[in-house]
Amino acid sequence: MKRKVFIVIATVFVLLFLVLTAASFYFYNVAVARAEKDFLRGNPDLEVSASLEENPYSNNEAWWEQQAFEEWSLMSDDGLKLHAYYLAAATNTNKTVIIAHGYSSKAADMGNLAQMYSDKLGYNVLLPDARGHGDSEGNYIGFGWRERKDYVRWIEQVIQHSGDQAQIVLHGVSMGGATVLMTSGEKLSSNVKAVVEDCGYTSAKEQLAYQLKRMYHLPSFPLIQTTSLVTKLRAGYYFGEASALEQVKKSVTPTLFIHGDEDLFVPTEMVYKLFENGSSEKKLVIVPGAGHGQARFVNPEAYDREVSEFLGAYVK
Repeated sequence: MKRKVFIVIATVFVLLFLVLTAASFYFYNVAVARAEKDFLRGNPDLEVSASLEENPYSNNEAWWEQQAFEEWSLMSDDGLKLHAYYLAAATNTNKTVIIAHGYSSKAADMGNLAQMYSDKLGYNVLLPDARGHGDSEGNYIGFGWRERKDYVRWIEQVIQHSGDQAQIVLHGVSMGGATVLMTSGEKLSSNVKAVVEDCGYTSAKEQLAYQLKRMYHLPSFPLIQTTSLVTKLRAGYYFGEASALEQVKKSVTPTLFIHGDEDLFVPTEMVYKLFENGSSEKKLVIVPGAGHGQARFVNPEAYDREVSEFLGAYVK
């Protein structure tokens, strides 16, 4: 009798282990592996508000095609060839912005910010394709954690290109926002003058747990932990390591935090945690009526003014 009970219990545990293992590899492939992210299509949390009748960036694609971009590259510390576009300002300047794109996006999708910095603010613009995106190598997404070291290298390349007087700004949206925050927690050159983060998350662990509940109606435990282990084995990091929240506590770079008050993809409450824990000079801007990544879309003039005024205090 006892043996039968033992066999039943052991069988249940084995089945649970197999199911959990399969689910962990499934969610790794869905969220972390380089692949088309079909779950983003039709996601209501990413829909543009119906009240926004006219896209203020409708000419960005044409603008992009007219620019004389240089193509830059570098090798990451783990041997990946990374790609970026560089656009020199119309008038010679030592000011350069490095723009970080979002999850499952690419550098060429950031034309609206590139145009703002180039045409309005007179900056040189560097737009990297993050590892696992665009024309950069890599078979996984690092949620900003593995990318932070890549952005340190892009900073070094800008300084080599522009000289010791280079003044550098980091500006990121969504995962790019988390990326520049994670980068800000590293020991950066004094050439980095400011950070602008737009709708970034507190950590990969919190963001994935939030989406697991919202999209799949599943609790975070134990799937987040087991998928994190798979990610460590395949991509070299745990979800808990990828924390913008912990990095901003170490940052000494002035930071502008921007978030829409109707963001349901990266919940607005995350920016309050980030702002409260920021250890450097900082400012928080909440944009009424803006969903995820829509802060500049909703009010371009106010967005550009906030960015320009903030940077004006630190970039001379």
